Amino acid sequence: MSYASTTIADVLDQINRTYFLPAIQRPYVWEASQVVALFDSLLKGYPISSFLFWELQPENRGNWDIYQFVENFRYGQVHNEPAETDGRDVVLVLDGQQRLTSLLIGLRGSYTVKLKHKRWDNPLAWSKQRLYLNLLKDPGQDDAGEEDEVGVTYGLRFFEEPPGNDRGHLWFKVGRILDCRDDDRFDQVKEEVVDSLPDTVTRGEVRIVERNLDRLYRTVWKDDVVAYYTEKSQSYDRVLDIFIRANDGGTKLSKSDLLLSMITSKWDGVNAREEIFKFVDRLNDELDRKNDLNKDFVMRACLVLSDLDHVYKVNNFTTANLAVIQRNWPEIKRALEATLRLVNRFGIDRDTLTSANAVLPIAYYLFKLGDGVMLDGTTPFEVQNRLRIRRWLLGALLNSVFGGSSDQTIGTSRALLREAMETEHDFPFHALTDGLRKRRGRVVAFDEEANVAALLETTYGQRTCFLALSTLYEEQNWSSSLYHIDHIIPRTLCTRRSLQGRGISESRIDEILACVDRIGNLQLLLGRENSEKAGMPFGDWIRTRDGGFLEMHLIPPEPHLWVPEALPEFVAAREDLIRKRLRLYSIFGDSEPVPVWASQGDSPFPIQPAAG
Repeated sequence: MSYASTTIADVLDQINRTYFLPAIQRPYVWEASQVVALFDSLLKGYPISSFLFWELQPENRGNWDIYQFVENFRYGQVHNEPAETDGRDVVLVLDGQQRLTSLLIGLRGSYTVKLKHKRWDNPLAWSKQRLYLNLLKDPGQDDAGEEDEVGVTYGLRFFEEPPGNDRGHLWFKVGRILDCRDDDRFDQVKEEVVDSLPDTVTRGEVRIVERNLDRLYRTVWKDDVVAYYTEKSQSYDRVLDIFIRANDGGTKLSKSDLLLSMITSKWDGVNAREEIFKFVDRLNDELDRKNDLNKDFVMRACLVLSDLDHVYKVNNFTTANLAVIQRNWPEIKRALEATLRLVNRFGIDRDTLTSANAVLPIAYYLFKLGDGVMLDGTTPFEVQNRLRIRRWLLGALLNSVFGGSSDQTIGTSRALLREAMETEHDFPFHALTDGLRKRRGRVVAFDEEANVAALLETTYGQRTCFLALSTLYEEQNWSSSLYHIDHIIPRTLCTRRSLQGRGISESRIDEILACVDRIGNLQLLLGRENSEKAGMPFGDWIRTRDGGFLEMHLIPPEPHLWVPEALPEFVAAREDLIRKRLRLYSIFGDSEPVPVWASQGDSPFPIQPAAG
């Protein structure tokens, strides 16, 4: 095996002209900081490992799905554009895509980053940036306060707009070095840069500027820093084996990328890569709520739903198994989409689905029902089974049933479902919960005091807060409207300053503050209702609500508890009502929700006058 070497400029000139990507490559995943670190290593003269190319013969171009390198990258982007290769020599990159794409972005393209604390769907959350080098930064000088990354000593940074220069900064757009195709042009650019320096710059600083420019020019145009081996065999099995050996080294490549390579080669008449990518996009972006699933989830689901060995490993995707999955693929898609629509209906989405594996038993159930069953209607069968599935999912998520290594839990759940569905079509809530408790020691239902106590420890701001609160309500379509988590006794009335103004002792204030964010002081409200309520005292606001509001939200009916001074007692009373509701849910797991007062005689909730 002999390696060749060439310059970055030569390689860059061939990207998307001769060098392309095969379908077996995953999308670009590097962070902007990794791009900076790569250029820093190159400027220091460090090796960046070798590259592996595959020279594809013209007669075989039509047998493979070929993609372009991304030049202007947007964080979170998962697609490369298909390449048109007619009339071209084609060399596919088997190992080195991340590094070559980073070189392309840093020298010719851009990196669009998401700004912190802004929503993904906010156009102002995105900043298209290009790479710059601070020519006044001496890489040999330890100036840790300036550096963004440990070990990065060259002054490299991404900027949205050309940055301003000052006493310590002379920013040079790294991509400008591509204009320097010969020494004369480089000398001209260097002279222009030096001439632009202010008179206050010292001779030593001029030398730093010149050294940095020289180093960048040599790195891109002169030094053969790209070492590569070109495989010329046209055997796909050999090339795939080389690819797996080169890339399957832990974090370098995800299982789904390897699996997609096999599926793409084995499925007849279907571009598996595009099919699965588009389906993942649909699940994430085109349903009632936004979700955050990936290719690995879909590939695992293919095994689970097809009753194949469910352990997610490459060896389970044999030719025979891939044929089974392709036959099942239309129904797999239907069941997964129906599952996510159902999950979104429960108000669970990318922000609250703490374990994607927890929805696999639901998908398996819908897959086995077949006949296009979606459980989105109003027949008794649909309503009852939505209720059972909702209780199952909330219990599984809140009790972390699929936490840690979940392969055995997935397998046990599937076996329990398969056994139960031999004799019934209803979602087997009790069979699942009892079976997982006995076989795996995993608790789903809230029928033990320890589980209830754990749920009551949920506080405002935790990812599971919405899930915990939603257990308190009857079924409704949470996806149809925006719901907020509301403090029943407003936080604005429970600040230390506000409580001190009421003449409350410091020890009592500490008790009140400890209760403000507890689940006992939280409820789910429509977004507009929460905005209307704002900091209004609860006793005033409740007069504008329907008479059934207190019962629906499990709020103690005693008005003397509805004030900040009584918050500890209010929370204790409400958590007692929550505890009773959860116990009844566990007892009547297959029936409609039962009001807390059902076993206590008359309702303790007085009728409130409606608004107006």
